[in-house]
Amino acid sequence: MRDRPALAVVGATGAVGSVLRALLSERRDLWGEIRLIASPRSAGRKLPVRGEEVEVLALGEEALEGVDLALFAVPGEVAAEWAPVAAARGAVVVDGSAVFRTAEDVPLVVPEINAHAARARPRGIVTGPDCTTLAMIVAVGALHSEWGLDELVLASYQAVSGSGRDGMAALRRQLTEVAGTDLGTKPGDVRRAVGDTGPYPAPIALNVVPFTGELAEDGWTSEELAVRAETRKILSLPRLRVTATCVRVPVVTGHSVAVHARFEREVSVRAAHEILAGAPGVVVCDDPEQGEFPTPADVVGTDPTWVGRVRRSLDDPRGLEFFVSGDNLRKGTALNLVQIAESVANGH
Repeated sequence: MRDRPALAVVGATGAVGSVLRALLSERRDLWGEIRLIASPRSAGRKLPVRGEEVEVLALGEEALEGVDLALFAVPGEVAAEWAPVAAARGAVVVDGSAVFRTAEDVPLVVPEINAHAARARPRGIVTGPDCTTLAMIVAVGALHSEWGLDELVLASYQAVSGSGRDGMAALRRQLTEVAGTDLGTKPGDVRRAVGDTGPYPAPIALNVVPFTGELAEDGWTSEELAVRAETRKILSLPRLRVTATCVRVPVVTGHSVAVHARFEREVSVRAAHEILAGAPGVVVCDDPEQGEFPTPADVVGTDPTWVGRVRRSLDDPRGLEFFVSGDNLRKGTALNLVQIAESVANGH
């Protein structure tokens, strides 16, 4: 790899792509050329990155020629087709979709936890986990390093931006339709008022939807099973007991997770605070008496995982309860991809 590697952002015009461009403009500049790539309908547009207007190229073999690293922020079917093409042409692909996450020969990387895993990439592809997993895994990983994780029980509170632009548009439209009304007081009144529920099976305004992803086996959703599989792979705990219930909430950006973690050794709140405060990518915000704890409205636009409401379980000296929030478009997707690329570029 050359001293200043060439970087491609594939999916540069999407919601995650726009955050990627902002991050590449804000962080230490490791890159030579930055090439912006998207679908043919976006080709020719000019978008800002590093203070310059860069023309968007149509995704194809020619656009990928001469690229050292390629960040993929595209749907799974696009990544499945084009990530191997980019890798075959010599690029290290860092993919944000779900398509390669469970593949044994593709490392699943969160740099604060397992940056070393990115070195072994027999297919030339590295991937990052789902934004729900990323909302909590940095904090959980730090505690695991100290006490040894035995079990996780999670409930997620996921923002609509996790569904892309369609999810954000649906929430905003529905909010205008229910604003200034007394809806939410009678069965079905919100559903009737909003009509089209967008990408969700129920209204998202004035509501929560206990279903994210696709229906999988035995009543679980694909998102819930993904959190389980990804946590096991990242922490190298293939038999870890993980139970997740994933819920969509009327928040634009910022995923939160209520975590019950059980460890191999006895825990304490004071020690948990010290571990988390010293962990990279984590900020402790935990003073309930002063009303200080993480909320999506406060952490949106920031990079860390914010942790609060830390309590020892009432009935288990090895159990810890806490609440985390993080920006699902930054650390939850784009920042993790950039951090992986930086790690690869630096030879770590």
